[in-house]
Amino acid sequence: MTILAGVIGDPIAQSRSPRLHGHWLARYGIDGQYMPLHVRKDDLAETLRLLPRLGFAGVNVTIPHKEAAFALSDERTARAEAAGAANTLVFRDGRIIADNTDGLGFVASVQQGAPNWQMDRPALLLGAGGAARGILAGLLAAGLPEVLVANRTADKAVALADLFPGNVRAVPWDRAPDELGGIGLLANTTSLGMTGQPPLEFALDHLPPEAVVTDVVYAPLRTQLLDRAVARGHATVDGLGMLLHQAVPGFEAWFGVWPEVDDALRAAVLA
Repeated sequence: MTILAGVIGDPIAQSRSPRLHGHWLARYGIDGQYMPLHVRKDDLAETLRLLPRLGFAGVNVTIPHKEAAFALSDERTARAEAAGAANTLVFRDGRIIADNTDGLGFVASVQQGAPNWQMDRPALLLGAGGAARGILAGLLAAGLPEVLVANRTADKAVALADLFPGNVRAVPWDRAPDELGGIGLLANTTSLGMTGQPPLEFALDHLPPEAVVTDVVYAPLRTQLLDRAVARGHATVDGLGMLLHQAVPGFEAWFGVWPEVDDALRAAVLA
């Protein structure tokens, strides 16, 4: 029987996930289909109960449904609980199991793209939205001693830091560049710098030479932030790696194979 999976969102036409999973399905010779599913907010609950009856093994979840999918699930992994959102759902025995692989994918991407990343030093995250929460949980699970969070709306940074007492510190946006001196990783989790969005204005003057700079944005693949970091001699990691690595656990749960993230996959997704 053909195994079905997909990705739900609103909008969904821009998603690269079907190309990503399609590459793996062909590579491993699996009888499966992975499809984009345009689901509106008001239809989400009904859709999630219907999909298992249509033969779906699970789905990925993207904007704007991650928090709602988490709330609608029957079981949640520790990663999903820490993130407060779900990007991966597994349908099993009539139950919806929620997972969040954003943090895992982010850490794996940086480790692959910058093998010399100094994980014994703090990180600074720009942004305090859903992506930041999942990434923050992943960084702490990986053993980072401290994570600083800066957001243009200060209250959101404080609220996010309060969810992880003792390991996370909110810093004002305008003073965040002054906090760069001791960090090992700078990560932009906002939409600033994305195609069609305003640029990210953030000074890098105090960033240590050995610090890694990464951006979750992958349209464009090389953002202005990454270009400025390269000009200063920093190791950089683009946002595509996180997309690729976060997809691995879901693929294994639905199709039974732990897939490889390599240059062939990147080329297929960027084609």
